[in-house]
Amino acid sequence: MRRLVLFGSALAAACGAWGGPSRPSPSGERAAFRRAVDSMVAQPVFRNANWGIVVVDPARGDTLYSHNAGKLFMPASNQKILTGATALNQLGAEFRFRTDFAANGALVNGSLRGDLVVIGRGDPTFSDAAFGDAMKPLRAAADSLSARGVREIAGALVRGGDAFPDSTLGFGWAWDDLDYDYSAGVDELFFNEGFARVTVLASPTAGGPATARTAPARTVPRIGRVSVVTGGMMDPEARQANRVMWETDIRGPRPLLNLSGFVKMRDSSRVSVAIRNPAQAWLDAFAEALADRGIVVRGNVITEPAADTAGLTHLFTLRSPPLRTILPLFEKPSQNQIGEILFRTLGLEKTGVGTPDSGRRVVQRQLTAWGADTAGHAVRDGSGLSRHDYVTPETIVRVLDAMRKHADFTAFYNAFPIGGVDGTIASRMRGTPAQGNVHAKTGTVDKARSLSGYVTAPDGRLLLFSFLCNNFTVPNSAVEAVQDAILVRLASPGAPR
Repeated sequence: MRRLVLFGSALAAACGAWGGPSRPSPSGERAAFRRAVDSMVAQPVFRNANWGIVVVDPARGDTLYSHNAGKLFMPASNQKILTGATALNQLGAEFRFRTDFAANGALVNGSLRGDLVVIGRGDPTFSDAAFGDAMKPLRAAADSLSARGVREIAGALVRGGDAFPDSTLGFGWAWDDLDYDYSAGVDELFFNEGFARVTVLASPTAGGPATARTAPARTVPRIGRVSVVTGGMMDPEARQANRVMWETDIRGPRPLLNLSGFVKMRDSSRVSVAIRNPAQAWLDAFAEALADRGIVVRGNVITEPAADTAGLTHLFTLRSPPLRTILPLFEKPSQNQIGEILFRTLGLEKTGVGTPDSGRRVVQRQLTAWGADTAGHAVRDGSGLSRHDYVTPETIVRVLDAMRKHADFTAFYNAFPIGGVDGTIASRMRGTPAQGNVHAKTGTVDKARSLSGYVTAPDGRLLLFSFLCNNFTVPNSAVEAVQDAILVRLASPGAPR
């Protein structure tokens, strides 16, 4: 612990040493900057770590600092930079996802004499994040049916087509993460970013069974066994924090969520759980929205994709907000599932096949078109959750530079978290010249911590940077301290020229 404290003090001293009454020459500033960064990454606490760092002044075509910039690193969610940039370039800022509603029967006296077929293409905005309530767009769809005079669906509620025909999960994702919201699968019908909030309410009496409710839909996921016990004041466990555990039983036609644990009397506990069957969840939530609008579905909910959608009568289409609006929902909170949907959508829109392999080829071709070395990246998913993604700092900076010159750069730049302001770096660099200045994407998986993006120097130069660190055993905060100290220097008087 003492070594880490000293390390933090050394960083503070390094920061304080910059700038002063007399400013050194440009060459002196740059040399001092390089010595300072070299000393940071050479700290004994990083003796087992690998650092990759590059800082570029793109207007001058000048590299201000480089350390292992051509080596491959596991980027974690810095992979989202590649996915988001490719999506914006290939699809355009005004691209909208569409969800079509069709029927295979006629409407007679308020009864749809057939099935209602929903044909999705991966819209990720049926969510609380996009609309404040994930049920809102589903209720809008129900209202559209009601406005057309539909009071009953005599047939089934059917999933139409199979836009994303491959696995719902990313390549190499860890099986023991699959019940957690960040590791939810995706499909062409996708509800609330792949997760549900489950609130467990204590029984009024000690030892009594707790109850559970779900949101944003009351029926998603289906609750199976609730083995959560309510503790009384005399119970020694009552002095402990609430603890609710869960597992998903996927053996039946619908996944069931089983809950266990402990909740204090007159208390509750909330957990976020992954939805294990995305299309089923969307259709179940839509069935709930239909029921709330008084539309009765007589048949079942059928999630096996109906491949043949020819001959259907088109009823209406829901369109998502534009991609420029979706990107902040993706990059600022580092939302994995939007990345996986964009990955598959790139394949669908550009090759006609909505699979991860098709998306990977589109991203790789784009990186090559931007001049990236083909040996400087290995793309396996769209989010960076896979530990099989690899990229060099040079490749990331090349993408950042390509987007700097792009017509939709403002949409790309504004989608990134802002230091000390919002997203995943809202609490970092506060009270420094980097606050409100740095626009950068974080990345975190076990033993990988990344930060790449843009920082503006005091003289107005927009600098590009990529900091990738792998294989460390210190806390993430120690890696962040180095990243933040470098950015504070680049945003402060005395920044290298």
